[in-house]
Amino acid sequence: METVSLVLILLFVASATGVAARFLPSLPTPLVQVAFGAALAWPAEGIHVSLEPELFLLLFIAPLLYSDARRFPQRELMALRGPILALAFGLVLFTVLGVGYLIHWMLPVISLPIAFALAAVLSPTDAVAVSAISGRLPVPPKLMRVLEGESLMNDASGLVAFKFAVAAALTGAFSLSEVSTSFLFIAFGGLLFGGACAWLFSVIRTRLIDRHGGEQSATQIVLLQLLLPFAVYFLAEHFGMSGILAAVAAGLVVNYTDLKRQDQIQTRLKTRSMWEMIEFVLNSLVFLLLGFQLPDIIGGAFNHSIHDGSQFELLRLCGYVFIITTALMVLRFIWVFGALWTSRLAARIRQRKIQPFPARLMLVTTISGIRGTITLAAALSFPQTMLDGTPFPGRELLVFIATGVILLTLLSGSIGLPLLLKDLDLPRDTRLDEEEARARKRASEAAIRRVEEYRHARVEALTTEHSDTNGATNSDNAAEPVEKDDRILIYAEQSTQLMNLYRERVTIDDTESASRRAEYERKVWRELLQQALQAERAEYYRLRSRNRINDDLLRKLVREVDLSETALIAGQEESGGGHH
Repeated sequence: METVSLVLILLFVASATGVAARFLPSLPTPLVQVAFGAALAWPAEGIHVSLEPELFLLLFIAPLLYSDARRFPQRELMALRGPILALAFGLVLFTVLGVGYLIHWMLPVISLPIAFALAAVLSPTDAVAVSAISGRLPVPPKLMRVLEGESLMNDASGLVAFKFAVAAALTGAFSLSEVSTSFLFIAFGGLLFGGACAWLFSVIRTRLIDRHGGEQSATQIVLLQLLLPFAVYFLAEHFGMSGILAAVAAGLVVNYTDLKRQDQIQTRLKTRSMWEMIEFVLNSLVFLLLGFQLPDIIGGAFNHSIHDGSQFELLRLCGYVFIITTALMVLRFIWVFGALWTSRLAARIRQRKIQPFPARLMLVTTISGIRGTITLAAALSFPQTMLDGTPFPGRELLVFIATGVILLTLLSGSIGLPLLLKDLDLPRDTRLDEEEARARKRASEAAIRRVEEYRHARVEALTTEHSDTNGATNSDNAAEPVEKDDRILIYAEQSTQLMNLYRERVTIDDTESASRRAEYERKVWRELLQQALQAERAEYYRLRSRNRINDDLLRKLVREVDLSETALIAGQEESGGGHH
């Protein structure tokens, strides 16, 4: 019963923080949620939730990263793969070495392997925190994609580096060849395993649709997709591979296979609604759980200060946190500057146009390296004891430093990003607007062609039917709602009207009428409109398959068509109509 009560309380508080953030627009939602969690856990009789790192990664991080990967535009991923991989892997290694040596120099009591382990914990940026803080700010789209891609990939590299650094601290042995081989297995094994599981899900989905139909199988498909990130992460970790990368790969593959599922309207709408709710709940809970840990972590450091007889010990620890956070930002700035200089040098050599990158954007990229719950989960997974049973050296100190860095990067990002992005004069990227305009034009042209083809087919069928029944008596035609000559005329009138609609993109005005002719006109109108909407959707998918538009624009446009067709089908069912 206590577990049920705790879950209900957490969900209620998550909803409350979402409402509170609406009334505090100047504060990012993650900070509001951390503050709520800390306030609820601070009293002795408050809510105390112990964070199990492995369970936390499985229940929260895996589905969130899967969802982010599922939405990540594939075209941008391939176009920006260079800077994304440079930040996700190169910067992580650079950070582990630089910050590791700094920590060992400042705190000689921490051995070099443990210092490297802490640096590995601090190296990954948090996808949830970055998107939560940057989401409402005018971050240039390309830079935002790089930051999102970095945070998707660098979790695995940071956690793998952490794993080997801890193993070296426990055993006192380190083998570069063994680490390299293990890294390849863990990283690439996780990617391949996640992709294979997502492909298997796609096969099962296809079988369900072929056997039972897409709309009848929508609920089962949505449920399978909900379970996919949990299963992929759990199995990958069980076999010694990266569950994080497996979840990311599964999301990318599902996104790719979804491009071939243009007819599954209900599945798309249900999946979107489900993941929107799940993302909100999990995003809220991860920062609430971070807040719940703060009193114990800070209290432990304060008690440690008192026991050591130094009232300034806690202030000294805060100083370490500030220095380490500053070092993380400086190293990130150096890496970004070096990568930008290298790319510009390569552009000059190849005689290509050099894209402007203002200094303020470099600072934005620097302080966008926000740490979050993955850093805390990894810090809490430091072992309690060494192999000989002695306490793990400085574990409370390591957790305190990691928590302090998380809070300081959250604060610096929350304060610094709005200031740096305010009144930033950048040339507006109109490419996506132009792509959307072209896509809508092409979809309208495709709809006009489909309506015209469908009209010709129906008129020809009615003409044939008319000639076959030309000798019938008037009583034979009495059951027809509309005379056959009128039916041919109605198809011509309604199709012309609908094609004019697509030419002018005006709102449909369906006037109510009680006459049988008007009812048949509406039926034909819905029939033709459904054909036009299906042609629009097919054209959008065709444009995406040729890389004329990206995934975000595809989802936006297809959602408009899906909602229109869903409303159309609902109107047919209410009026008792069906397909002609």
